[in-house]
Amino acid sequence: MKPRILIAGFKHETNTFSKLPTSLESYTTRGLYQGEEMRSAFAGTNTEIAGFLDACERHGWEPVLGAAGDATPSGRVTREAFDTVTGYILDAIERDGPVNAVLIQLHGAMVAEEHDDGESAVLDLIREKVGPDVPIGVTHDLHANVTDRTGELADVLVSYRTYPHIDQHETATICADLIARAMAGEIKPKVTLLRGPQLDGVDHGRTTSPGPMREILALADSLTDEHGLLSASINAGFPWADVDYVGPTVIVVADEGNAGAVTAAEKLREELWRTREVLTINPVTAATALAEGRKKGKVGKPYVIADFADNPGGGGYGDSTGLLRAMIEGEIENAAFASLYDPESVEACTAAGAGAEIELNLGGKVDSSLGSPINVTGTVVGLYEGKFKLEGPMATGVAINIGPAAVFRTGGVDVVLASRRAQNYDQQFFKACGIEPTERAILAVKSAQHFRADYTPIACEIAVVDEGGGITSHNFKSLDYRHVRRPIWPLDDI
Repeated sequence: MKPRILIAGFKHETNTFSKLPTSLESYTTRGLYQGEEMRSAFAGTNTEIAGFLDACERHGWEPVLGAAGDATPSGRVTREAFDTVTGYILDAIERDGPVNAVLIQLHGAMVAEEHDDGESAVLDLIREKVGPDVPIGVTHDLHANVTDRTGELADVLVSYRTYPHIDQHETATICADLIARAMAGEIKPKVTLLRGPQLDGVDHGRTTSPGPMREILALADSLTDEHGLLSASINAGFPWADVDYVGPTVIVVADEGNAGAVTAAEKLREELWRTREVLTINPVTAATALAEGRKKGKVGKPYVIADFADNPGGGGYGDSTGLLRAMIEGEIENAAFASLYDPESVEACTAAGAGAEIELNLGGKVDSSLGSPINVTGTVVGLYEGKFKLEGPMATGVAINIGPAAVFRTGGVDVVLASRRAQNYDQQFFKACGIEPTERAILAVKSAQHFRADYTPIACEIAVVDEGGGITSHNFKSLDYRHVRRPIWPLDDI
C-alpha cells in the first residue's frame, strides 16, 4: 500500500491590537476548504498545499486531504473558528487514517481566544491523534513567532526565505522531501530553536534589496554546509502580537545528535541581534511622497506609494484615511488607490448606480482615531463583483474575493472601495475593478512589502508612508504592550 500522508493547513497572522475578532466567517470568506476542495483550490498554484500535493505524486504517496483554512490578519481567532478548523483536520485523521506522516502549513503567528500559542495547540491535537512516532512536517511564514513547544512537536519545520513571499511551493517541497527521508529511515530530524530579547529583526525579513535578511540567509546556508544541517530557517517575527514569546527566531533542523545544530543556531541568533537596528527602507510622510510622485510619476511608469501603517496584511483595518486624505486635499491627478475597506460606501455606490454623483464619508469607520472619515462628493465610476485570481509572483493562481466593490472618483483620484479587508499585493486589485495600473501616474496601495513583487517592475519609484495612522506602524513604543517578556528591544534599552 502507498504511504498515506495527511495534508492540511490552518493559517493566521494575529494582530492582538486589532478590535476585529477572527471568526469562522473570516475563514469562510477568504478560504476554507475540506477534502477534495483543497485539490481544486490549490493544484497548480504557488502555495504550500500545491507543493505538498506535488510531493505526494513525486514520492508515490496517497494524500489524505484534511482541511486548509486562511483568514485575513486581524484579532484573536475565536474559539468557534479554532475548534471548527482543527475539527475538520482531526476528523480526516479519524475517518481516513491511520496516516504515515503529516504535512501541514501553519503561519506561525496565530493567537487564539483560548490559546496564546495557536500553532502548538493545533500540533498538540494532531500529535495526540497520530501518536508520537508519525513524522510531522510544518511550513511557516517567515513572520512567525515560534515557541519551543512547536519545535518539540514538529519533526521538520521550514520557513519561507522570501519577503514578498514567493517561495511557498518551494518551502513545502523542502519540508516534504525531508519528511520522505525521515520515513525512509535515512535521517532522524530534530528541531533546534533559539530567540533573543527583541521584538523585531533582520529588517522585518525584507529580501527585495541587500540587507540583514539576505546576509543572515547566506550565513545560514554557509552553516548548513559546514555542519551538515538539514535546513536552517530565519523568522523575522510578527511584532504586533502582545504575547510572551513574540519576536525573531532561528530554527535549525538537523539529524539527532548533530552537535553542530546548537553551534549554528547560536551564531544565527548573534546575527539577529547584531543587525537589529539596520533597515533598508526609510518611511516618509504622505506630503513628501506625494511631492515626489508629482515630479516623477507618469503614465507607463507610475509612482507607487504604500500605506505601511494600515496594512491589512498585518492586521490593519484597511480604512485609515491619512494617505487618501492627503491625495484628495493635495488635488493629485491621474491617481488610483486600492483598496479602502468601506462596505457602507460600497452599498451607497451600488444603490446610486454607475455614473451617479453622490456624497460619501470615506473610510475611518472601524476606528476613527486612526483617521476620521473623509466627506467628499464624487462619481461612481463602476461596480464590480470583487472576485479575481492573482497573476503576480506571490500566491500565483489563488482566488481572491474582496466582496462587492466600487470605484469612486473624487477629483483626480479613483478609489477602489471593498467590502472585505485585503492587502493589495497584485495588480489585479486594480485591474479587476477596471483600472489599468500603468495608465496612472500615481498608485497608492494598502500594503507594507508584498506589493513590491508585482509593482516594482512597473514603478518608476516606490515610497513607504508610515505616519502612525494604523495598527501596523513600526512605532512600537506607541502600542500598549502588556504581555511581552521584558526587557525586550526596542521597548527597553538593552
